[in-house]
Amino acid sequence: MKYSMLILTFLIAGVAGYSQTATGQEDRMYWTCVLTQIADPVLINMSKGELRKNMPVETISGETHPSNARTTHLEALGRLLAGMAPWLELGPDETPEGELRRKYIRLMIESIDQGFDPRSPDYLNFTVTRQPLVDTAFFCQGLLRSPRQIWGNLSPRTQQNVLNALQQIRTIEPVESNWLLFSAMVEVTLLELTGECNIQPVEYTLRRFKEWYKGDGWYRDGPTLHMDYYNSFVIHPMLLDILEIMQKHTKGESAFYEKEQQRFSRYAEQQERMIAPDGSYHVLGRSIAYRFGTFHALSQAALKDLLPASVTQAQVRCALTAVIKNHLSVKGNFDQQGWLTLGFAGHQPQIAEKYISTGSLYLCTTVFTALGLQATDEFWTAPYTE
Repeated sequence: MKYSMLILTFLIAGVAGYSQTATGQEDRMYWTCVLTQIADPVLINMSKGELRKNMPVETISGETHPSNARTTHLEALGRLLAGMAPWLELGPDETPEGELRRKYIRLMIESIDQGFDPRSPDYLNFTVTRQPLVDTAFFCQGLLRSPRQIWGNLSPRTQQNVLNALQQIRTIEPVESNWLLFSAMVEVTLLELTGECNIQPVEYTLRRFKEWYKGDGWYRDGPTLHMDYYNSFVIHPMLLDILEIMQKHTKGESAFYEKEQQRFSRYAEQQERMIAPDGSYHVLGRSIAYRFGTFHALSQAALKDLLPASVTQAQVRCALTAVIKNHLSVKGNFDQQGWLTLGFAGHQPQIAEKYISTGSLYLCTTVFTALGLQATDEFWTAPYTE
């Protein structure tokens, strides 16, 4: 079935419930359908230099011109790239999905051209407030996840614009929390792209997270342990990616890298166990408006082959599909133009923290990290299981 027809079928039929007769290939097509539906408003507008013009900026305050408007566009691009990059890195081919990737690689590249060009109406903010550090780090994570199809296809001018922005971001001081990972991510991305970086922020970050480990796969987020999903939103995914680049460039921390792989695996096991057969799960802590981005770590564990023996690939695929469908079975997740709205299930603006705006919500796309696995991988070919 052509992807355009498939998308229309899903939109007409709705998304409630998870059929146990669904194949892994149908699940993959569904994931692709949802990911591209979420991405379209951001990339179609930004590729034309019209993101600032057309993207609404919704916050809990309800203000017409909230302060978040200074950073929300970078949030949208950076977080979307982090989620889409593994899929885009598979590259174009002659299959319907491969042709779809060709389209979204082009849109992403054009959007990055606009966002990092100082002459563009969509030029992003890299200097005002501390928030740009956060979302430049997510953008960097996306670049590391798609070195060939995204970074490799940017023009030399745009590549230099990106490097210039990373230099600007270096001046923002992180707070003693998961924010340390953002500074470290910027530095290891510079290491990967240029061969040079300031290693001190990376070493300091790794030292702190060694101290903050509490056991059983859980890290503190700074001085205190938070019972929320930041170990999945940020901590495990970025820590693993940072340590991988350190290994690649022989910068040490081999023992910590091995420990982190084990801890990541244990945390992913817990995440899978949190999901009920109907796709429901415990809602707790900060940033629940990121919706199914809650399972960033579980999806990345599948991509990186870090699932424990007690959890099969098919279990993860079916669990994550059920989560996505459960969220989207509620009306109101999107406005009439297709932008994500504040909420956990539907439109619930009062559940958002003051730091969350429309652009923040695109962290939900990190649940699709496992789309970076080939369609022939066991993750997609194994039959339904609970």
